[in-house]
Amino acid sequence: MNISSVSRRVAMSTVAVAVAAGAAFAAAPANAAPAQDGFVSTTAAAWKTMTPSQTLASTAWKTTSAVDQDGNRVALDNPAVASFVGWAYFKADGSYTMYNLDNSPKLKGDWTVNAEGTERWINAKNDAGAVLFQRVVPITELTKNVFTYRVFPNAADTSVYYDIVHTKTNHVEPGTDAKGPGANGQGNNGQGGYHFNNGNQH
Repeated sequence: MNISSVSRRVAMSTVAVAVAAGAAFAAAPANAAPAQDGFVSTTAAAWKTMTPSQTLASTAWKTTSAVDQDGNRVALDNPAVASFVGWAYFKADGSYTMYNLDNSPKLKGDWTVNAEGTERWINAKNDAGAVLFQRVVPITELTKNVFTYRVFPNAADTSVYYDIVHTKTNHVEPGTDAKGPGANGQGNNGQGGYHFNNGNQH
């Protein structure tokens, strides 16, 4: 192998490493506040600097599949995963709304993602703003196109689980008429008719 060939290989390796490094998104500071200026652009340049929180808030999400611990696909109407299925809208101000796939209201409340992008926390609030429950789930994938988290039917047995897969969607938030966050009713005066019970997990 001549010197010219070696030089070309080294140059190509350097480019590959640089591209791989650039593909990783930056971690948010532990106390970083959510962005206040709406959804973040998902252009290639913006994607490189997105925090996990900004990534989750950058698009609406639809539950598209579920997979068990053995890699088997689980029907979305299976009782083991059905309560996690729907449309999800994580707002940049730290609030969220969720709907069933028939567009009926499901949950609303607050959300955060840790700086590493490995856990999502939510609470659920009623129309008076009272917190009904809160939940943390591990995130197994979070990109600009796919958001997957894991649920355990029995918290004491982590060998049995379901990965709930969401994909990016342009589905307009029900009840907003594409007017943006808050049009469906938020806070103490919310009129969304949200259903709150332990069966509506997400």
